[in-house]
This record gives sequence, structure tokens and C-alpha cells, in this order.
Amino acid sequence: MHLKPHIQSLPAYKPPQLLTGPAVDLVKLSSNENPLGPSPRALAALHKALDQVHRYPDSSSLALRQALGAHVGLGYEHVTCSNGSDELILILCLAILEAGDEVVMAEGTFISYLLRTLELKAHPRRVPLRAYTHDLEAMAEAINAQTRMVFLCNPNNPTGTTNSAAEVDRFLTRVPDDVLVVIDEAYLEFVARPDYPDLIPLIRAGCPNLILLRTFAKIYGLAGLRLGYAYAEPTLIAYLERARPTFNVNLLAQVAGVAALTDHEHLARSREHAIASRAFFDQGLRTLGLEPIPGETNFVAVAVGDDAALTTGLREHGFTVTPLTGWGLPGLIRISFGTKAQNEAILQALQSVLGR
Repeated sequence: MHLKPHIQSLPAYKPPQLLTGPAVDLVKLSSNENPLGPSPRALAALHKALDQVHRYPDSSSLALRQALGAHVGLGYEHVTCSNGSDELILILCLAILEAGDEVVMAEGTFISYLLRTLELKAHPRRVPLRAYTHDLEAMAEAINAQTRMVFLCNPNNPTGTTNSAAEVDRFLTRVPDDVLVVIDEAYLEFVARPDYPDLIPLIRAGCPNLILLRTFAKIYGLAGLRLGYAYAEPTLIAYLERARPTFNVNLLAQVAGVAALTDHEHLARSREHAIASRAFFDQGLRTLGLEPIPGETNFVAVAVGDDAALTTGLREHGFTVTPLTGWGLPGLIRISFGTKAQNEAILQALQSVLGR
């Protein structure tokens, strides 16, 4: 059997490692999940739909696409859905890229952009972050005749930083019409800054080379159902509908997504918890002599020196966090917000590991 060398060379995803020795219940603060759990309305809808799982789902996800379109004042034809937004990234690369094409992205952003680009034998052009934020001027300069796609994560995972509406607008005016701009807004609902870009009007106006990725995994608490979606103009959506696998969004995910969109109370509680957790970590990390990166997500990134050693130390105390050397940010870790008790406990563990 012939295995493709460029696939074999990709780093495999490594889930949090279990502790050796006696069994330990790890507190997973490494995946940016919602510590308040799933939307209660989504749970209720799931229970009602369980006796239908012997049926195939609606291959077009029409009800979900209609709900998502109405959510922002668009039609269903502006929406495509996927088995998590990571699948959307893969579908975009499969549908747009040829071997040898170039893709502009940051160094120090969501690692899937790099992996899926390499998987298609395309060439990533990685632009360093500036103050842990996308340097959009430098990214615009990196676009050339071979560029087919640009990835912008706003807010950025794993640093939590954001680019303003003015910055994004200037950037978009510099991108050629034949280059697709993929803006990943997975953490959109956590953003509080007033000048965050609202790009839905551009989609409504028919911007042909812009697509917005979003997800139910984070604030809606549905990570285990794997449900992502995207907004773009209808011609691009119709093209992606041809590229995606049939039945890629399962029946339960579709039902839960429609219900979760109506659960405004859960959304508000989750946002308030993230804001309170951010304030708690900002103060607590500074007390330990660390400087957290200002962000607007449900996690915090912070420079700790030896990220691998600190990650190991925290694991020995029962916590998993994400070391960021492999993401292009050596010396940093990312801590997902947990419950109030978990947040307090990991700061105590961090103090112990640091010896402060």
C-alpha cells in the first residue's frame, strides 16, 4: 500500500496524556470547552429526537441553515453547515487549493490552517504575530500571484486577541478578488470590544471572496456534537455544498443547533462566566508575576518560560493545559476557563509548580 509522504509527515493530534501511576481524574482545561455545559434547550431537543436516530439526517441541513440565516438576517442559501468548523477548513482547502498554491496565515494561530494546507500540498506563508495579534499589514504584503486563500482567526486562537473593524476593512481592500479570505469567528460571542468587525453586511452585499466560519462548540457548549457553519455569498455556498460529504451533519447536531440558537439565557450566562473568569485569571496570574495576554475569548494565554515543563507540572497536579510551542509560540501556555472552583484550583497548582 502506498502512503503519501506529505501526509505521513504531518504531526498527529495528541490528546491530553493520562498521568502514569495511580488513576487521576484530570481536569481538562485545554480545549476551550464551555464549563457550564450544553444549552438546556438543545438538551431538551436532543431528548425529543433520540427515537429518530435510525433515520438519515436531512442532507441539506435545511432547517438549521434557515435558522442560522434568520439569526443574522440572511437566507439559507448564504449558509453551509459541517461536522465541526475543522471539517469546513478541510473542505475549503479541498475545494480551493491545488498543489503548489500559497496560503497566507499567521504564525501563532489555529494549527488546522497549517495542517490542512500541507495536506493539500500547498505552501503556507506564515506571518509572525505583532503583539500576539494578526499583523494584517504584513499579511497583505505576503499575498502574491500564487496566493489562493488567506486565513484570519478573529478572535485569534490561541492568543485570544482581536483585530478591529478598521484594521479588517483596510486589509480586505488590499486583497485581490481572486483570493478567498477565510475569517474564523469561532469565539465571536465572547467579544466585548465595540469596534469588532461586523462582516455580515458584506456577505449580504454579495462580497464574492469572503467566508465567515463559526461554531456551536464554544459558547453554545455543543463541542461533542461537532457542528460548524459558515456564511458566504450564495455562489460560493453552492460550490461548497457540492464539495462537502453527504450527511456530514448528523441528525442530533442539526436539532440541537436549531434549539441552541434560541437559548439566549444560556448564551448570556456563558458570556458572563467568561468575562468573570478573564478578570479572575488576569488578577491571579499577575499576582504570580506573569503577564496574561489581553483577550476576548473563553481562555487565557500567558508566557511561562518553559511551556512543556509547566504543562507537565500542571498535569501532575491533575490539570491539562495547552503548550503553544507547536503553534509557533514557544514559552506560552493556553488555559481554558473552567468552573469557578476549577479556576481557583489551577491557580493554586500553578503557584505550586512555579514555586512562588
